[in-house]
Amino acid sequence: LPAKERIPSEEFQVGDPIRAIVLRVDPEAKGASVVLSRASGKFLEALFRLEVSEISDGVVEIMGVSRDPGYRAKIAVRTANENVDPVGTCVGQRGSRVKAIVNELSGEKIDIVRWNEDVRQYVAQALAPAKLESIEVDPVLPNTVRVVVAADQYSLAIGKRGQNVRLTTKLIGWHVEIKKS
Repeated sequence: LPAKERIPSEEFQVGDPIRAIVLRVDPEAKGASVVLSRASGKFLEALFRLEVSEISDGVVEIMGVSRDPGYRAKIAVRTANENVDPVGTCVGQRGSRVKAIVNELSGEKIDIVRWNEDVRQYVAQALAPAKLESIEVDPVLPNTVRVVVAADQYSLAIGKRGQNVRLTTKLIGWHVEIKKS
């Protein structure tokens, strides 16, 4: 479990039980080494599959994950079943399901976002709770979205040290530019 694959605040002792995913197996002359990860987005997906039975059953689908390990994560979910709320399902009663995952990740904040085909609605969901004034897909630059927010919403949309907009950009796979109105 290399340091870059750990959550920064975690310290383990020899013999401590841990949950992690197998990132890769490196064959070497002296035998194989198994590299584990707790910082990967795949680890967060695996935790949601374990905790949320609707994901493991295929009723709710994970569409994307972006993480700043130990601090914040965003996960996009959707469902084809109109009787199921994918976000509510992942949160659980009184937050029980997401709390179990947050505890496993040493208090990492998790934003669960409803996935949408329309990139404008998807961006609005991902940047919540910031209130956006307008969202435009750039006609010249491919995969670029320009968002305009009120001055009092700007810091909320950007997030601490740009974390919110950075995670949103990684989650949707489009470049997101935020400007004040």
